[in-house]
Amino acid sequence: MVKASQRIVIKIGTSSLTHDNGNISSEKIQNIVQQTAGLRKGGHQVVLVTSGAIAAGFRSLGYPERPQTVNAKQAAAAVGQGLLIEEYNRYFSALGYIAAQLLLNRSDFTDKRRYQNVYDTLNTLLERGAIPIINENDTVSIEELRFGDNDTLSADVAALLHADLLILLTDVDGLYTADPKRDNQAKHLNRVELIDESLERMAWDTSSKNAMGGMSSKLSAARLATAAGVPVFICCSDDPDVLQGALDSTARGTWFTAVPQYLKTRLQWLAFHSDIKGTLVVDMGASEALKTRHTSLLASGIQEIQGSFQKGDAVEVVDELFNYIGKGIVQYDCNDLEKVLGCNSEEIQRIQPGAAGEVINRDNWLGSERNLGETK
Repeated sequence: MVKASQRIVIKIGTSSLTHDNGNISSEKIQNIVQQTAGLRKGGHQVVLVTSGAIAAGFRSLGYPERPQTVNAKQAAAAVGQGLLIEEYNRYFSALGYIAAQLLLNRSDFTDKRRYQNVYDTLNTLLERGAIPIINENDTVSIEELRFGDNDTLSADVAALLHADLLILLTDVDGLYTADPKRDNQAKHLNRVELIDESLERMAWDTSSKNAMGGMSSKLSAARLATAAGVPVFICCSDDPDVLQGALDSTARGTWFTAVPQYLKTRLQWLAFHSDIKGTLVVDMGASEALKTRHTSLLASGIQEIQGSFQKGDAVEVVDELFNYIGKGIVQYDCNDLEKVLGCNSEEIQRIQPGAAGEVINRDNWLGSERNLGETK
């Protein structure tokens, strides 16, 4: 059960916002808004991650059903984003709340400065009492910059904000051993302590032409969020009071227990989102120090540099046999680091006065035993 005045991220799937014919349902949006306002009135900070832009826009462009080509879907999203946020704003405003729209893509998370900016903006909105409404920027996203589905986006947002709970609203009341719509022998799972391969084999993809994802994408999102310390609850949006029920542990659904490990924001970026810009090859002494003595990485232990990187980028570290040790945020540009390879602190100061004494500070390091990014 989540205590009062906590941060809750709620992901709303397309099936929870539309009629069977694919059209946006104002009644369903109004229900979500009323439930969300109830959480706000109870003292919680709430972030909505919503699907539905394509569903809101495709009819206006003359499509008889949800389009399937990329260009058509992006055009429908361009029309639908405004219509969708207008619906949310109309109902939130009537209840005295301000809604704020944020459109994000993967580059907003992989770039460290933009990642921090997203964090700062969301914090400011929450502190000022607004309700952020987030969607993927479908209109301009290209494949390599897409999250793929809003389940993943919601998990990324929940991890970024160190949320106390991620609620995934869908059209089923949790995880089953098989698709309950196709197999009447499927058994409901109330609680999951560990997401492993046997559990993933139980998941299924959506069969709806109006939505993306499915239970497999929700399991992937739950794996990411729980690894970042955020518990996850999957439940059915048809329940008229499901959000409060999720907080009170009275709603039917599947609860995923969070890993009891807390990563600071910069380490979450390093674990889940960073693009590796280079590789540092270290000697056996430095390798042993990083793995067993939990020290910072010094230039004296580095034998070779691969790749091109700047101060603040993420790099991986391997030993002389190229066994992976971990990754960290480097405090040197690659060209400057080349000049001080193998040097001790005194030699570094003679060559580059004022340079950092550590190439990677321990506070900016994730060893292989903590490399949660591999779970994504």
